[in-house]
Amino acid sequence: MAPTPTRRAALAATAAALAAPRLARAQSDYPSRPVRIIVPFPPGQAADLLTRLVADELSKRWPQRVVVENRGGGAGAPGVEAGARAAPDGYTLTTATSGTFGINPSVLPRLPYDAEKDFAAISGIAIVPLIVICHPAFAARTIGELAAQARARPGAIDVASAGPATAQHLSAELLMLRTGLRFNIVHYRGSGPAVTDLVAGNVPVMFDSVASALPHIRADRARPLAVTTARRVPQLADVPTLAETLAPGYESVGWTGLVAPAATPPEIVRRINAEVVAILREPAVVARMTEMVTIPQPTTPEEYAAFIRSEIAKWREVARAANVRLEG
Repeated sequence: MAPTPTRRAALAATAAALAAPRLARAQSDYPSRPVRIIVPFPPGQAADLLTRLVADELSKRWPQRVVVENRGGGAGAPGVEAGARAAPDGYTLTTATSGTFGINPSVLPRLPYDAEKDFAAISGIAIVPLIVICHPAFAARTIGELAAQARARPGAIDVASAGPATAQHLSAELLMLRTGLRFNIVHYRGSGPAVTDLVAGNVPVMFDSVASALPHIRADRARPLAVTTARRVPQLADVPTLAETLAPGYESVGWTGLVAPAATPPEIVRRINAEVVAILREPAVVARMTEMVTIPQPTTPEEYAAFIRSEIAKWREVARAANVRLEG
């Protein structure tokens, strides 16, 4: 005879009660084996370097090692999908980025993961500031002069980007959406070729990361016009923000953080969060991240979840307005 609904409920409650001590013990012993962090990009990129910095510090604090596993390709989607499908036990984490979590949901059809529903946010790691630069011979010496030229000749000024749907590309699209300015976006296969062409004078203006642009600025091979962060960056304290000059409220940055599969126990999420936040506040780590021209972003899980939601909403608006889509 099949058990009645009441008996089924009683059996379920009994099973849960028996499992609770084991679950509590597993959580209190965490981590009892190595933890891996999936980085959905090849080694050497900013997200990889920042993740490895945190992973190394976690390995010093925990009795178990934290290892980084790179899974590049497909605009980061395969690596993120692997993180979403991992066991929700805290032993597989995923590096979240502005591209994979902020932009991909709006530009990639058939995305094999849901950036909001498939993950539990842990904490931000770092903000990557972007900047508008120009060739030293370009007539505009300030961001205001660039805007004046763009208004006088809509669509005539070439602006380099690191490729379609990259943070650099959508930062330019966001500026055009907020100000009504019009540029001609020239896509390159990455930031390196784009900045090489700018330094050579083949393209006059570019949105780039501050980290990539800074050596050229210091060598007078490029002129800084404005940064895309809400506040000025310490490495270029004299360079204004787009928000204070052209577009109040404007902010567009690259970012890197940590997430876990959605059903990961909250106690484990908070344990990892506490460790990551403490690491990101250590003076030596802050100094290292400043050298990398990034800004530490320690948050609570709730704050990081809200941040990811806001980024998805912002880039969805831009992608729709600019009709930005990628095949994949």
